[in-house]
Amino acid sequence: MMQQPISFYFDNRIVKIDDQPITATVLAWLRGVARRTGTKEGCAEGDCGACTVIVAALADEAGDAGGIRAGDLVLRPVNACIRFLPTLHGKALLTIEDLAGMTDRVLHPVQQAMVDCHGSQCGFCTPGIVMSLFATYLRHQAARTTPDRTALAHDLAGNLCRCTGYRPILDAGARMFTLPPAMLDTAPIEAALRAIAAETGAGLRYAAAREAGARFYAPRTVEALASWYAGRPEATLLAGATDIGLWVNKQFRDVGDLVYLGDVAALRCIEPEGDLLRIGAGATLEAAWAALVGLEPALGEMALRFAGPPVRHAGTMGGNVANGSPIGDAAPVLMAMDARLVLQHGTRCREVPLDAFYHDYMRNDLAPGEFLRAILVPLPDPDTRMRAYKISKRFDCDISALSCGLAVTLAGETISRVRLAFGGMAATVRRARHAEAALQGAVWDEAAVRAAMVALDEDFAPLSDLRASRAYRRVVARNLLWRFWLETRRAAPLPSASVRVRPFATAGAA
Repeated sequence: MMQQPISFYFDNRIVKIDDQPITATVLAWLRGVARRTGTKEGCAEGDCGACTVIVAALADEAGDAGGIRAGDLVLRPVNACIRFLPTLHGKALLTIEDLAGMTDRVLHPVQQAMVDCHGSQCGFCTPGIVMSLFATYLRHQAARTTPDRTALAHDLAGNLCRCTGYRPILDAGARMFTLPPAMLDTAPIEAALRAIAAETGAGLRYAAAREAGARFYAPRTVEALASWYAGRPEATLLAGATDIGLWVNKQFRDVGDLVYLGDVAALRCIEPEGDLLRIGAGATLEAAWAALVGLEPALGEMALRFAGPPVRHAGTMGGNVANGSPIGDAAPVLMAMDARLVLQHGTRCREVPLDAFYHDYMRNDLAPGEFLRAILVPLPDPDTRMRAYKISKRFDCDISALSCGLAVTLAGETISRVRLAFGGMAATVRRARHAEAALQGAVWDEAAVRAAMVALDEDFAPLSDLRASRAYRRVVARNLLWRFWLETRRAAPLPSASVRVRPFATAGAA
């Protein structure tokens, strides 16, 4: 296949780019080349939300259901600072400058509400906040609903206001629905994206013109991905770039050739498969967490706290698992659910239990040229009680000091099966085998739980770092096991934290 330019819809037209490096960020291009300086750079690591933009794709190209539906489009708020420009191919980019053009008035209802409610103070973070509220506006406009204050707060979890102006911002989020509506005209965007799709063929192959640099390949089928990667195992697999974007922005790493999973529709599917739920490795975190919460509502708080919406709409659960950070929050939950991984090399697939996947710090069972294709999650047993907990310095959008997924299956009063998985307690996410042994076959009562709490000290020797001390981690891990019992005991169980927050969005919502 011949080299192609990056083609996407922007500023009411199709833009074609052939001179940017493959790791050029959307933010750098917006500000430095397109001179669209309304989008701001705050942290350059996907943490503050100042650079939030909306990326739209055709619904039949979008794969998983973790986005906002408008006409035949699926829209997602994402961080422009860690989004690589070639991943926009075949999509549309909407920025803060596009909003006023959606109405015959000077300002969009979201912008007008921010003015009316004094939601902007220094103004630096305001464009990203407005774009997150715009995503909320689109979603509730399509559903003909109005969010409450808690829902608005969750939707803004990925936006940090340095001036602490959250109250008037939430006021603006409520007010924008009371103003004359402004509809997004999706027809020209859809037409442009279909035109690009017709030109693209089997997938984008891109390298910057006049530059002997790395190559970017975006296959459209699993077969093409598997064949290409098997022959070039030194290439870097790219999904949401929520990790790789930081490698480039903060560590200045050369990631070499990139093979992008985001255009492989089969990797984004989430579907039942017998007594399992199959989560494609390319499914967004938003869609994957919604599916898990659909199986087990007690996971609602963990889903909401995993990250802010812009990260959840860009990152993938498969990427979080394959990356293998010892403080990755998906792995403890999936390990407690007895998940298995489907790994593929060329035409061959094999299954590996998740609890056998990690070998050591940032080392796993993947062979060169092999990739994670899907996560298989058993459907819940009605006799299983499960919780997931996250401990971090901030409630929203923060990295865990430790997290855990805890599950016990009861036969009457006796524990017939137990899975306790912790992150942040060792070099990898790991099951607490000694604590599990203390519970296996015991009655689910205070004595058994206290014995398991003591046994946890045999399972882990955590480190002290900037997020927590070793002693803190050990005490809190024991206390989380105690909390698990308090919330799931038969007599007078305490209410789960998941009932105190808005339930995580179901599949198909933002």
